[in-house]
Amino acid sequence: MITARYRAFVLASSIGMLLVLLAGALVTNTGSGDGCGTDWPLCHGKFVPAHTLSSTIEYTHRGITGLEGLLVLGVAIATYLKFRRDKKLFREPLWYAAFALLFTIVQALMGAAAVIWSQSSAVMAIHFGISLIAFAATMLLVIWVYRHINGSPAKFVVTRSVFPSVLAASVYCYVVIYLGAFVRHTDSSGGCLGWPLCNGEVVPQLDGATGVVFMHRAAAMLLGIALFALYMHIRKVSHVNSGLVRPAGWVLILVITQIISGAILTSAIGHNDVFIFASLLHNLIIVGLFGLLMDILIRSWLFREGRVKG
Repeated sequence: MITARYRAFVLASSIGMLLVLLAGALVTNTGSGDGCGTDWPLCHGKFVPAHTLSSTIEYTHRGITGLEGLLVLGVAIATYLKFRRDKKLFREPLWYAAFALLFTIVQALMGAAAVIWSQSSAVMAIHFGISLIAFAATMLLVIWVYRHINGSPAKFVVTRSVFPSVLAASVYCYVVIYLGAFVRHTDSSGGCLGWPLCNGEVVPQLDGATGVVFMHRAAAMLLGIALFALYMHIRKVSHVNSGLVRPAGWVLILVITQIISGAILTSAIGHNDVFIFASLLHNLIIVGLFGLLMDILIRSWLFREGRVKG
């Protein structure tokens, strides 16, 4: 039985992981990565650092990450104790809890390494990608828990063509997210002024920051087209997999919202406070989109034709 206490525990861990992601984005956007120097886990050699803005932002991020690590560990233990007697039936929550714990540890270690040893922008962008997977795992656990409040939900059959389509879209989505993280970590946001044109041109000179931002924009546009095509394909075969139509619709709505938030982000360049808020919103939308896409991916595999009857 899924108790209210367990649901609250799982939900808290997912919200906590979202806060870790947003706090990390805030560190990047405010240039606070060096706020504690090269000390870890202390900050400038102190448990409670001097109250400068950069050290406060960086140390708050560390504190949230530490608390979230304890939450994820607690959820992993609780999930194992709750479902260990029937691992075959409850393998989904067990896997989600395990992946959340694994990637939380990996992202924390990468964060510590970034403080102690200087890391390239490419590696720091991967750090965001690892955190994204950790959040997706906690989100998937939340979704699973709320679907099973009243017992196992009804099964449905998914046309085999759906899974490879969702897999391709998911991999490509991750690449686009990585490019967005790379834009932030290379401080390239100002490379393309104006939207939808880049510096007043359809295709600008692709060098330096302009090339990085334009590549991300073009990739994001193609992602929007891909997710629209995915939604239409799922709708086309909805007579056998109607359980995926609604989440696919939400993914489509979120990618449109994400594109709009990207335009807002561009228009906010030069207005620091607005830019930071728009950047956090941009991050918030994409992590939700990716989590939903992972849910569709998993269900399109678990309920594919030939594996499930009725």
